[in-house]
Amino acid sequence: MNILITGANGQLGNEMRIVARSTTDNYIFTDVNEVEGQPTTFLDITDLDAVRAIVAQNGVQVIVNCAAYTNVDAAETNESLAEKLNATAPENLAIAMKEAGGLLIQISTDYVFGKEPYNTPCREDQQGTPTGVYGMTKLHGEQRIIATGCNHVILRTAWLYSEFGKNFCKTMLNLTATKPQLKVVFDQVGTPTYALDLAKAIAVILDDYKAEVVSSQASTVNSQSSIVNYTKCGIYHFSDEGVCSWYDFTKMIAEYAGNTDCDIQPCHSDEFPSPVKRPAFSVLDKTKVKQTFGISIPYWTDSLKHCIANIQR
Repeated sequence: MNILITGANGQLGNEMRIVARSTTDNYIFTDVNEVEGQPTTFLDITDLDAVRAIVAQNGVQVIVNCAAYTNVDAAETNESLAEKLNATAPENLAIAMKEAGGLLIQISTDYVFGKEPYNTPCREDQQGTPTGVYGMTKLHGEQRIIATGCNHVILRTAWLYSEFGKNFCKTMLNLTATKPQLKVVFDQVGTPTYALDLAKAIAVILDDYKAEVVSSQASTVNSQSSIVNYTKCGIYHFSDEGVCSWYDFTKMIAEYAGNTDCDIQPCHSDEFPSPVKRPAFSVLDKTKVKQTFGISIPYWTDSLKHCIANIQR
């Protein structure tokens, strides 16, 4: 298959580059930023004509959208830009895939939840209740994709970290190595997700879609239509297994890195004023994705050990 990756130089995009090495599919890695040593095709996904052109030129059958406006605090004063990148751009990708008869895999977020006082893992069919602009614009993106009628798999994930770019894990690695004491909030609960685990899950979905395309083409060999209506379209949740607070996450980061001299203390979130209220509980129920695609999900501490070992190497 011809698979286009947007945001290819971000956390998930870089993990998709790693996953792609073990496949025979043709990947087109795109971004608006270049990174030395990373072959990248420039693509502005807010430009529908540009998206249509690259899809046509490369015979793209699947788009995996790893691009987004993810600065949660800054989104509060940059709503129009966040809406453009998180809602309008995914809609452009959806339109292009609808026209090409392909599949869009969209990465969404646990921040579509949070306003209601959940105390059980959030399911896909729960109403979105964002607490800020970032979550609201990501929810808008989901809604616009679905409205186009394209083949889509929307993957909501949470607390993404990796060896690449800026993320909580790398920040805490540095702080626990250099600060004698650190305060970290304990009243926000979720699940850390290693971006490589998410990339591997996407690879499983890509293989499933490819198998369905091949099967459909074989059964409609004499038909004039080659468009496949993917039977597993929908919204799915994916994060690593388990539950923790940001405080717990930090404690394990320090322990696995050997940064034992830092005194890490729990604190309330109101000790760190923010322009947006973050979800207090946004654990995702992953039953659907596991049952539908047969995906096995690692426990969060196991993946954290692996990531930190890679960073230290």
